[in-house]
Parts: sequence; structure tokens; C-alpha cells
Amino acid sequence: MTVAEATIDHAVRAADAAFASYARTPAGERARFLETIAGEIENLGDALIEVANRETALPAARLAGERARTTNQLRMFASLIREGSWRDARIDHAIPDRKPAPRPDLRRILIPIGPVGVWAASNFPLAFSVAGGDTASALAAGNPVVLKAHPAHPETSEMVAGAIGRAIRSSGFEAGVFSMVQGASPETSLALVRHPLLKAAAFTGSLRAGRALFDAASQRDQPIPFFAEMGSVNPVFVLPGAMRERMQAIADGLSASVNLGVGQFCTCPGLMIGVDGEVFERFASRLHALFAAAAGGTMLYPGIQKSYDEGIEKLRQLGGMQVTRSAAQPALFETRAATALRHEEIFEEVFGPSAILIRCASAAEMEEIARRMPGSLTATLHGTSEDILNHRKLVALLEQRAGRIIFNGYPTGVEVCAAMQHGGPYPATTDSRFTSVGTAAIQRFARPICFQDAPRDVLPEELWDENPMGVSRIVDGVLTR
Repeated sequence: MTVAEATIDHAVRAADAAFASYARTPAGERARFLETIAGEIENLGDALIEVANRETALPAARLAGERARTTNQLRMFASLIREGSWRDARIDHAIPDRKPAPRPDLRRILIPIGPVGVWAASNFPLAFSVAGGDTASALAAGNPVVLKAHPAHPETSEMVAGAIGRAIRSSGFEAGVFSMVQGASPETSLALVRHPLLKAAAFTGSLRAGRALFDAASQRDQPIPFFAEMGSVNPVFVLPGAMRERMQAIADGLSASVNLGVGQFCTCPGLMIGVDGEVFERFASRLHALFAAAAGGTMLYPGIQKSYDEGIEKLRQLGGMQVTRSAAQPALFETRAATALRHEEIFEEVFGPSAILIRCASAAEMEEIARRMPGSLTATLHGTSEDILNHRKLVALLEQRAGRIIFNGYPTGVEVCAAMQHGGPYPATTDSRFTSVGTAAIQRFARPICFQDAPRDVLPEELWDENPMGVSRIVDGVLTR
């Protein structure tokens, strides 16, 4: 056993040992624990921002906003579990005199799944990292977490892990409730996902790495759910009426969205599609001018820069492609739908500040682009009310391709709330039924259990007839508190 494997084995075994007691912790205690983590992160002060800035080159203002998102979502999950309805309690009372056979008393609820492995993301060193949404939702559900830190920001990770450790000690929980392991080798990640005591995992990163870990999770003697967020091209369709009414504003907004944060957002728009014509020509000219003038920036770490440069060069070599690229990093490619439909590479994410402008000859060609598009986190439509009515088939196609459809907006910017869906059909994620952002993210780390004719004393409070927590439940087919 290597040193990395031994470290992971120790962390997962500690998580497994802590699971039984932590899973049974009252919701109020877990909620206070999450709030304590948030407070400990805030207590790190400017030092956390300074270290994260040095390691990632992200601006201090962006990192301060991300820290606020991190602490806010910890408190959001605290409120969620205090309220309790997320556990989806359902009760069907016994019907002893039912014919031809009596019905037993049945009570169903969600319970924690077990130790969860989490892989930190490179592009959000706080909000999708050590104490990010995956960790917060797994801990909220009652699961210990073993976190694989991202090698791009090791010191930032250690600082936040220390904050969680202090919260564990002050809350009186076992140390195994949270552990963090460092390491850049793929073998470290594989050792974690293959550990027989791990019960679920969450990942945000590249398609190549995510798929390798998903395959390893699936090939275990006891397969586990592996929730991966991976590649997404986030197409934007600009319909004719919107093009005529606000061509310049849409072009300006798209350029800003692509170049935001040096294009290092999972919802960065990678494809821009519209019907060719005189207005489209002016739209294309505007976009090319904006990209030519756009300033580049430092990417998160050398590996991302290398992958971005390789992706740009791959597109440049395709036939029928024109490219505008400034002396810095942003790149805008342009091609026709017929060319796009011949090259699968056009539908692959290039992580960074690049986009492909696709000229379609008709609405039918736009629909064919949508039909051929791989699964994506988002799809965007710019259109007038009349446009949307005239392109309902396109909307229906996009419903099958994306987890979130944006109308007359831009995909960058993901609200952390109950209604958010941050997921989509493969390759955007490995399971499009779930989200990694918002309160519904907790559902990834719980499983249902049904109690039949169980004594009251063994039932969770949410399943007691008197409902002392006042949670929403389905009782004999009726939603009630």
C-alpha cells in the first residue's frame, strides 16, 4: 500500500466509524455545525483571500464574493435541515380490514447514504472546493466527507479544512466527520473512489477525469453513485426577432459572458447560433470586433492553459472555420451549420474564453444543431414573444439537451436557491436527475427507507403521527403539515 493509499484508507475508515453517530445527530445539531463552519471560514479574514489570490490569480473581489457564496450556502443547508421537509416523509396508515388483504402501516423517509467522497474543483477554490456545495450538502444530509483537494490551490484548501476541523471539535463530533487528502496523481483519486467503505461521490472537473472516476465507481464489486459535473458547451440561440431588435446588446452580453473570469466557468457559452442574413452579418462583425479587443488574463493553473491552447488549435485545424483571436487568449470561431454538423469536435467543450459562431440557413438547420448537440448544463434562447411561439419545436429539443433553459439572458451566473438545476444530460453530468447547486443537491446523498408496522420509538420524528417538527409530509396520499 502506497503512502497515498494508506492516507485514504485511514480517512475513509475514520469516516465510516463516525457515520453511525453522525447520521443520527438531531437536525438542529447538524445545522449549528454547518453554521459554525461558516463562521470559522469568515474568521480566516483577509488571509484566506490573499492566499487564494496568490494560488489562483482570481481577483480579490471575485474571491470575496465566492467566500460569501460558500458561507451562505452552508447556512442555507442549515435552514433546510432544520425545516426538515427535504426528507420526503410519507405515511400510509394500516387498513386492517381491507379486502382481499389488509394493508400494513408503511412509513418512508430519506436517510443518509454513508461516507461520501468529494473532489474539489479548480475554478471555484472556495464555493466548489473544500467547504463547497458538495461538502455542505453531504454533511447536511448526515454523511461524513472525505475531500480530495485540488492541487491548484493546496494552501487555500488547508486553511478551509482547518476551519472545518475547528468546527468539528467545538461541536463535539468525531474527527472522522471530515477529512481532506492532497495529491496530484490520478492514482490518489482512483484509490479514493475504489475504497470499499465509500458509499457515494461527487466531482466537478473535466470530462476525461470525471469519466475515469465514474467508470471506476461503476466497476467496483459494490458500485456506488458517482455524481460528476463535466463538459458543457452551453449553446445560445439568437432568434430573428431578437436579432433585429437588439443585435448589438446581445453581442455585447455574449462577449462579456464568454470572457468573464477568463472563460473559466462551467456555464460559459461555447456555441452561438442564428439564421444567416444581413442582421446576422452585423451581429457577427460586432462579435469579432469585441473578441479582437478583449483582454486576456491568467488562467487558474498551467494545466488549464495547456488544455485550452490544445482545444483552440484543434478547432483551428478544422476545415471551414474562421477565427478571430486577440494577442491574448480569447478566441471566436465562425462556421456554417453544414460544417458544424460534419465535425463532432465543434460540440466539445473548450474550457476557457472561446466560442463558435454558427450560421444557419434556416430554422430547420437551427433545430438540427439542437438535435445533434450533446447534453449541456444550460441552453439559452434570445427571442421576442413571437419568436418563442414560432420556435416551440426548438424549445422542446432543448428541453431534452439541457438542465436549465435561459430566456433572454446569459448562462454565466448560477443562483444558489431551491429552484436551481445545475446538471444536465451526459456529458454535462453523469446523472441528469440531480443538481450540484441549490437545496435539491442534498438528495444526491440520501436514500429512501421504508418502515413497515414499526414501533413508534424506532421511527424518526418526521414519521411520528403527531409530527412534532411540523414538516410537510404525504399522509394517506395527502400533502400536509
